[in-house]
Amino acid sequence: MSIEDLPASLYDAFARVGQALASPHRLRILNILSQSERSVEELATRLDQSMANTSTHLKVLKQARLVVGRRQGKHVYYGLANEATQRLWLSLRDLGLTELPEVRDLMHTYAEEPHSLSMLRTPELMERAARGEVIVLDLRSTREFETGHLPGARSIPAAELDQRIKDLPTDRTIVAYCRGPYCVTAIQGVEKMRAAGLDAHRAVDGVLEWRAAGLPIEPSDHVA
Repeated sequence: MSIEDLPASLYDAFARVGQALASPHRLRILNILSQSERSVEELATRLDQSMANTSTHLKVLKQARLVVGRRQGKHVYYGLANEATQRLWLSLRDLGLTELPEVRDLMHTYAEEPHSLSMLRTPELMERAARGEVIVLDLRSTREFETGHLPGARSIPAAELDQRIKDLPTDRTIVAYCRGPYCVTAIQGVEKMRAAGLDAHRAVDGVLEWRAAGLPIEPSDHVA
């Protein structure tokens, strides 16, 4: 290849990344994998897609070097390729929020949601959690929690909240989070907790946003 052909070859390679991102299903895969690795079967279930379609999407992402796979027994598990892929997904997501009016309109509903908190990164709230004044509640799956969670967080997967809501104290503020600002799990969980008489609020940020800000993430030591 001559030096004159270099720019065209580079842009062809960059375009493969852009093409890999040009699918709502593949973007959902990136978002899911930003929390923890998943098998093809698990991804297909989460996406409500066939195994064949999910495998095709994963192949495109893998060819663009956005995901990596590993085989364990009869299953293949996929995760994001690296932290650069995490940053790419966050940048793309935030660009859409900043520049696309329809995205801003959709998110305006979230902004008007009265029980959301955007201050989870503040040292004051973390100090209050450490003193036991505030409970930080992770509503993601156990696997996602064990992969990494916000400092001091407790785990109650959203699917178990109805059965375990009675175990939460009524004399402390509860700050719940899930998979970031675009995940409705925390909104639904907060509604249930407030209906049960708890002082519950939603944290806008999740693990991915916390990590991107350079703040510490804890590995699992227990599941409360």
